[in-house]
Amino acid sequence: MIMAKEFKLTAARIAELNEELNTLKTTRMQEVVEDIKEARSQGDLSENSEYDEARNEQAKLFGRINEIEDILAHAVIIEDENEASGRVGLGCTVTVEDESGEVQEFRITGSQEANPMLGRLSDDSPFGRALVGKAVGDEVTVEAPAGRFKVRVKSITR
Repeated sequence: MIMAKEFKLTAARIAELNEELNTLKTTRMQEVVEDIKEARSQGDLSENSEYDEARNEQAKLFGRINEIEDILAHAVIIEDENEASGRVGLGCTVTVEDESGEVQEFRITGSQEANPMLGRLSDDSPFGRALVGKAVGDEVTVEAPAGRFKVRVKSITR
């Protein structure tokens, strides 16, 4: 039996996805239906680019709705599992210092919330995977596609 992928999300991200899903199913769906109706009223559908565009938009909308429903159906809420132990875990913010002395801060998230440009790293990424379970003062060697590097955990907060 194939196990469905779990999506590790914060309660806030689940609420955002539910809100987006509601908007897509109501407001956005009605807009797309109106666009299709409008395009149909213009006559011959075989050469009607506006109709084709509206149908493509409808397909994208259904795709996004299905994607969100799948994520929510397989969502696992991130708990503060490592809070008491003082170790890096999902939902925590970790400050690290690299070998050159540069200090950076990252939030460890599930893959659906990751955005490296905003300092949110997935626990599935090489860097996130290396940090999970570590404590303040631990030196971590990260095996990344760009090469191997070391960082030291400076602080962990929730």
